[in-house]
This record gives sequence, C-alpha cells and structure tokens, in this order.
Amino acid sequence: MKEKNDIEAEKYTGNHQPKWFGLAVQALIILSREQMLMCPSVDIAAYLQSEATLLRRVLAVLSREGLLETREGRDGGYRLKKNPESITLVEVYDAFQVSSPLCFGIVDKTGTHPLGIQMKTVLSDITEELDLSMREVLKNYTIADLARRLDKLEHRN
Repeated sequence: MKEKNDIEAEKYTGNHQPKWFGLAVQALIILSREQMLMCPSVDIAAYLQSEATLLRRVLAVLSREGLLETREGRDGGYRLKKNPESITLVEVYDAFQVSSPLCFGIVDKTGTHPLGIQMKTVLSDITEELDLSMREVLKNYTIADLARRLDKLEHRN
C-alpha cells in the first residue's frame, strides 16, 4: 500500500510521474480485456496492487483525453471509449506529457554556471532527439498489441 507522503509527492510534481504512464497502460490493458463492461477503479487498483486514489487520478486523465468512458454510481466505473487496436502508446504518453526520466535528469542537472548554461543548450538538442525517437517507437504499439503479448506469456506458463 502506498504511503500518504508518496501520494502527496506525486500530486505536486510539475509533470506527471513516468509511473503514471505505466499504470495507465496497465489499466488500459485490463479494460481492454473487460470488453464493454464497466470496471470500478477499486477493482483495477486491487489487480495492479496500486493505491486507488492515485489510480483514479490516472484514470481521470485518460477520461479527459477521450480514451475512457466513465459512469458514476453503484454500477459505475470505467471502460474503453476507443478500440484497443486504435490506442497507441504514444497517445497514452502524450496524455500524461511524460518526460523521460533520463532526458529530464540530463538537462535538469546542468546548473546555472556558464558551462552549465552552454551544456543545457547542447544537451537539449540531444534530449529532444531522444524524445522524438522514443515517440516513434511508442507509435508502433497499441494497447491491443500489448494485451496479445501478455496473453502469449500467460499461455506459456
């Protein structure tokens, strides 16, 4: 179970934490398996062994971006609004405006001294190229692709 301080730290970061992307992808895979059924956030959180409040914030972003349909009430929950074949990982990545921890760390640690300022300019070009490359890779995979890969793994075991 998550500590309250961990949740608060995530709540106040400028960009969503990269783990939000991971939780979002996993939640979308779960929902793709549920077909047209509404799935409560508590059930998804339990399956992912995640904190329900954090997961609801992740699901709210996906809903705002048009990937999920939500319904409140006793029979409420979440379900996919789009076909899992059409949801690319880059679409999920963009929903959270995730910056790669590597890219962020490289530029963030350059400092304000003269060399640091110059390095920030030089490294910004490289990190932009890294981000573009990562986005190209993420465009090649859908939620349905990952679900199929997981199904293959489950059938092996």
